[in-house]
Amino acid sequence: MQGKRVLVTGGAGFIGSNLANHLAADNEVIAVDDCYLGTPDNLSDAVDFREQSVLDEDLPTDGLDVVFHIAALSSYKMHEENPTQGARVNVEGFVNTVEQARDDGCDTIVYASTSSIYGDRTEPSPEDMPVEVNTGYEASKLARERYAEYFHNHYDLSMAGMRFFSVYQGMAEGAEGHKGEYANLIAQFADDIANGRRPEIWGDGTQTRDFTHVDDIVNGLVLAAEHELNGIYNLGTGEQYSFNHLVDALNEELGTDVEPVYEENPIPEEIYVHDTMADPTKMHEATGWEPAIDFEEGVARVCDQYT
Repeated sequence: MQGKRVLVTGGAGFIGSNLANHLAADNEVIAVDDCYLGTPDNLSDAVDFREQSVLDEDLPTDGLDVVFHIAALSSYKMHEENPTQGARVNVEGFVNTVEQARDDGCDTIVYASTSSIYGDRTEPSPEDMPVEVNTGYEASKLARERYAEYFHNHYDLSMAGMRFFSVYQGMAEGAEGHKGEYANLIAQFADDIANGRRPEIWGDGTQTRDFTHVDDIVNGLVLAAEHELNGIYNLGTGEQYSFNHLVDALNEELGTDVEPVYEENPIPEEIYVHDTMADPTKMHEATGWEPAIDFEEGVARVCDQYT
């Protein structure tokens, strides 16, 4: 993508800032963020940062070619603490942003959804499988997908919903460190082990995730915009690793021998997502996208930050 005027909401957060900084090399990029989880320190000087909420009525949507809507309250805990605010930010904020962009002539929207709505899966999850909602967070992201369907069918907008799978980068460098307790477990566990702290695992550590490096997520988001995709697409590696295996891999890479601490899971078992794994076939067939950073290389990159 080159020579475009682009808006990234949630643009000072973890994924948003990585995307904004990447695009700013060849495009005019505006990043909007209310700084709840983001910070302008994550952004390069080439990005035009605006401290605003996606609920504001005066978003900078003039002359846009693409909107990347990444802004969200992005966890189960955030939504349970304030379900109404979660719905406002994740649903109303999405509709508000798309409406303002549409009114100003932008017809290409790429937005963040979630893989959490697949529930527990030890098999790859395709986009067309039945899904259900067990948390406010999942409900808000599924609502986005339904509103996107409306915007496409009623206004013929290109609406690409990207279901992310366990995105990581690392705490020591990059934008993920600002997330603290909301950072991905690779980042949290690596930071604990590198600093001699025992990482805390909820349950027995057999639960699995499809860990996907943020560079691959950024590449997928850009391809979705360039191809003006519509519909729902997975961004994940198609592989899954247990938390116990993750701790072992981090110890091996860091040359340490730090044992985890096993604690009772505070999230009710009936709604806790134990296993995730993407089926990325649809995205690959539509754009040629495939993850370039496998689990071993990703762990090495995160651990390199401490050596």
